[in-house]
Amino acid sequence: MKIVSFLENRKMEKRIAITPEIAKKYISLGFEVSLPINYGTHLGFDDHHYKSHGVNIVENETDLYKNSDLILQLGLPSEDKLSQLKEKQNLIGVLNPFLNKEKLDNLTKKKINSFSLELLPRITRAQSMDVLSSQANLAGYKAVIEAFANFEKAIPMMMTAAGTVPAAKILVVGAGVAGLQAIATAKRMGAIVFATDVRTASREQVESLGGKFLSVEGAENLETEGGYAKEASDEFKKKQEELLGETLKKIDIVICTALIPGKKAPVIIKENMINNMQKSSVIYDLAAVQGGNTANTEVDKVIDKNGVKIMGEANILNKLPVSASALYAKNLFNFVLNLLDKEKTKININLEDEIIEKTLIK
Repeated sequence: MKIVSFLENRKMEKRIAITPEIAKKYISLGFEVSLPINYGTHLGFDDHHYKSHGVNIVENETDLYKNSDLILQLGLPSEDKLSQLKEKQNLIGVLNPFLNKEKLDNLTKKKINSFSLELLPRITRAQSMDVLSSQANLAGYKAVIEAFANFEKAIPMMMTAAGTVPAAKILVVGAGVAGLQAIATAKRMGAIVFATDVRTASREQVESLGGKFLSVEGAENLETEGGYAKEASDEFKKKQEELLGETLKKIDIVICTALIPGKKAPVIIKENMINNMQKSSVIYDLAAVQGGNTANTEVDKVIDKNGVKIMGEANILNKLPVSASALYAKNLFNFVLNLLDKEKTKININLEDEIIEKTLIK
């Protein structure tokens, strides 16, 4: 069986789907791995790193399509690449089926199997394949680092002969994987951390990391069976606004992480709340690419709103591409392992397997 991966658009995506270490694992299983020239050079993985593990480096990228069984990517390839795929090939990546429904439907009609890994069920057996968690973990960490870099005061409390510098107060909006990592990172750097989430089960996780959980009185648990947040009622939103509005007046840095799968990000921090924040405060919005959690977020821009900096990037993981690629490639490897038959000699699309059934685009 042959595994390939195409070059991503480097302006938008620096991560790669196959690292030299993971290529070696595929080859040890009997796969043939082929990659284009300079596939990982930008991350310090020269072609000779891959060749030393037995990878075929191909000059003409079009040759990669021929006879390949598995195509491993970050996102959905461009239309010209998709048009060259053929029946019975298998495409695996984070394919964003909510935005790319028509393109993926066309692949299904051509009898190409597309697996979108953000659809993985939240079950124990799928944890080693969970690309959303591995990437969100890094994103939460990096969002704190970026926000702190743009904050013009010290983060931890400092007691000096000249006086005391108070610790910065951080609010994390959304206590999923990214939010929890943001809490842990901010605490390690000496900040006082608060967090809020529509899922009441998050309280215990937030408090275990040393954060203070802000909850709306009489709040309902807005959590889906799959462990994701669902949209709040108007009554909840009103109570949440009142709580946030008062809290934000005392907050120095806000990390926004609230997302609803397949929908525009909820606008949680309204313009009037931002106007009441302390000048020199910073908001880092990880939900920027899906519209943002604030009323003023713009992708890849730093907006100054009455002295408050609002930041958001299309892909924060482009600032951690080596670490992100290492985790993503391992997630993919574990998913591919689960796709193989017991003898590991061919792809077995077993729809009785919940992992395969949930991720296959039908």
